[in-house]
Amino acid sequence: MKTSETGREGEDKAALYLSQHGYTIIERNFRTRLGEIDIIALQNDTLVFVEVKHLPHGDIDTLSALLGKQKQQNIIKTAKCYLQKYRQYSNGYIRFDVLALDVPGLEPVHHIVNAFSE
Repeated sequence: MKTSETGREGEDKAALYLSQHGYTIIERNFRTRLGEIDIIALQNDTLVFVEVKHLPHGDIDTLSALLGKQKQQNIIKTAKCYLQKYRQYSNGYIRFDVLALDVPGLEPVHHIVNAFSE
């Protein structure tokens, strides 16, 4: 299976998980020249920017390495672009979550709420 297909399946699984847990999916794969945000969702009055990582052969250390400071900064900058484009969300609460999928030793969807901040 191609990496893009695996990524799409992982994001589909993540979106379904979020929907089943009361989130409303606003957008998927929001891209700018600075980066991409996998899923943007609303949970009550909070706009949640979600990074999805599929790690069937990884562990929590792998996840930490993949979400280094530079990756976090790119996600934050991309989120700021989103908020500039969609100003209706710019005065509300925002949060950055991570969904780690299929990590050995963790639940199938490991949801890290408020995984990082600016």
